[in-house]
Amino acid sequence: MSAITQKELLTTIYEEIDQGFDEIVAWRRYLHEHPELSFEEYETAKFIAEKLESFGLEVKKGIGGNGLIGILKGDQAGKTIALRADFDALPITDLKEVAYKSQKDGVMHACGHDGHTTALLATAKTLSHYREHLHGNIIFIFQHAEEKPPGGAKFMIAEDVLKDVDYVFGAHLDSGSPVGKVSVGDGFKMAAVDKFAIKIQGLGGHGAKPQQSIDSIVVGSEIVGALQKIVSRRLNPFDAAVVTVGVFHAGSAFNIIADSAIIEGTVRTMTDEVRNKVKEEIYSIVKGVTESAHATYEIDYLHGYPALYNHPTETELVKELFEVEFGTESVIEFEPSMGGEDFAYFLNEKPGTYFKAGSRNDDERTHFAHHHPKFDFDERALLTIEKAFVKIVSHYLFK
Repeated sequence: MSAITQKELLTTIYEEIDQGFDEIVAWRRYLHEHPELSFEEYETAKFIAEKLESFGLEVKKGIGGNGLIGILKGDQAGKTIALRADFDALPITDLKEVAYKSQKDGVMHACGHDGHTTALLATAKTLSHYREHLHGNIIFIFQHAEEKPPGGAKFMIAEDVLKDVDYVFGAHLDSGSPVGKVSVGDGFKMAAVDKFAIKIQGLGGHGAKPQQSIDSIVVGSEIVGALQKIVSRRLNPFDAAVVTVGVFHAGSAFNIIADSAIIEGTVRTMTDEVRNKVKEEIYSIVKGVTESAHATYEIDYLHGYPALYNHPTETELVKELFEVEFGTESVIEFEPSMGGEDFAYFLNEKPGTYFKAGSRNDDERTHFAHHHPKFDFDERALLTIEKAFVKIVSHYLFK
């Protein structure tokens, strides 16, 4: 590095970040107005690629689908750090009354992926001005289809997006904490996400003659009740798990015994041992209940995203870096959640951590939960993510 110290360099970079706030707000609002669903993010991918190319980065497109990366090579040799953002939207109608409201009926950035993408684009632009100070390389990963299993991460990884990467980091906006706060924590922080669909086949008949039928609704109801006992009676009370039934379809008329029923739900777990145990119990319950009622069944069980595990060494490092940069009082504990996140695939391959940036302020419009049709956030949180990424990069690649 030249005569400039790392502290002086970071001060200069942070000043540039603050000065670029209006531009990144414009990017974020453009993306918010033009959302695209998982696996359909063609125009969003083009927007990202054009920005990365304008920054002078090497761009690789169509990775595992609509995924893409920007590569920033430093002037000196060193480690390779990957930073990741997701960019798909949700099938939700935007109910906010703002100038940047979604222009697509029934599609909305209701989870903040427009913000994640913008913050990473801004990080790429800023750091592209300082490549002479980089001892190593940065891979900016823009991942498609985070919201819809099987997700985009596994397909990007299958195409060697992490081949030369030493460490990987990701961030998520958090409407549950104030802007300026960052949540950090090691270990299992988000759950594995599985889906099950059960079809019960009975025998239809007249509602007045149940003895001549096999009532799929009664069988299905018994199954639903039994599923709720898996967590409370079949697992260790210290093991985190959720079994939720979200769909029960059966019947066509009040006086006809339904011949079939469809039950669908989700399983959330933190460890492979518990994950496998819950699956075994579901199959055992369905088999036992249907056989005792002389019905038959089919089960379609989808293994979704794995549990997200933040590596202890890298997480502790990031915590220390953030405490220096943002202040000890601004770094809070990342509370475990039974929500899912396919960044877990990246952390299964490489050491790193996933953190959250607070995005709410005193305005109630920023208090809505993620996936709510009025979800919005304090855009100053984008600066938090950008500065956090820069701080991580500075540790590994600035000398």
